[in-house]
Amino acid sequence: YAPTLDVWFGGGSVVNISSLGYALVADKIWTQESNWQWNAENPTSGAYGIPQSLPASKLATAGDDWKTNPATQIKWGLKYIKDRYGKPCSAWGFKAGHGWY
Repeated sequence: YAPTLDVWFGGGSVVNISSLGYALVADKIWTQESNWQWNAENPTSGAYGIPQSLPASKLATAGDDWKTNPATQIKWGLKYIKDRYGKPCSAWGFKAGHGWY
């Protein structure tokens, strides 16, 4: 049994995070990347949203409301971390060494 963590956002949006490790790593990374601002946009690269997706349109794979819904962005970001790095600590290690993830 793996405990889960439900993160609630205004408007009734809920994101279920399957491990505390993912939640802690996401917090560290996304605080640095976007300060958890759903409309954060990097003026140089065009990266967008809480997870700073590049290109921004990748967020659309998580939902049509990707431009304005923090829950949709977080769902995409958690999947990105899992798919690209496998483990949350690997994502953080890469970001710490490169300045991006």
